[in-house]
Amino acid sequence: MHFRDRADAGRRLGAALRDHVADKPIVLALPRGGVPVAAAVAQKLGAPLDLIFVRKIASPKNPELAVGAVVDGVGPTIVRNRELLTLTGISEAEFDAIAMRELAEIERRHELYMGKRAPLDVAGRVVIVVDDGIATGATMRAALRATRAQGPARLVLAVPVAFPAALASLRPEADELVCLTSPADFRSVGEFYDDFGQLSDADVVRLLVPRPMAIATRP
Repeated sequence: MHFRDRADAGRRLGAALRDHVADKPIVLALPRGGVPVAAAVAQKLGAPLDLIFVRKIASPKNPELAVGAVVDGVGPTIVRNRELLTLTGISEAEFDAIAMRELAEIERRHELYMGKRAPLDVAGRVVIVVDDGIATGATMRAALRATRAQGPARLVLAVPVAFPAALASLRPEADELVCLTSPADFRSVGEFYDDFGQLSDADVVRLLVPRPMAIATRP
């Protein structure tokens, strides 16, 4: 399966999630890349869209390697990949310093994208957490754990594409997994998109503007 762009992936993912229309779900997007996917899903389901801000904690020597992730909140959720931390030799002090930088970036994006608008209350609701794809699973794991802590009735992970091993590792974190394709020869998320360009802050803001009453932030 191949996608023209993130919006195309979101429309197809929304079609796969159509049985949830009656649940009146809330859709949570991981910015930046997950926003156009989630916006299309939310439109397909007639659901409100919210943001959950997650940043990967990358190895200093390999920015593409996620050794953990952090999610914003009153008490930030931090996920560590102990195996990778041991393999890379990253100390706790180094990890904590990177985590603090990423929390600062989360705060910057939070203020820029959503200002002071209150978050949607996900307690007792069916919640669908969406990204444009999963490679290591670190950021999605952090997002799911932070969302689970808020007491949703049912937690659904939904992505267009994922690395099989990463997807399997996330099964305990969600009540339901919806993934359109998870091939054994997976190399990167971007290879499944014709257009996988980086989104800017302005791109995210533009996607949110048409739905000001349906979208809110997290504190």
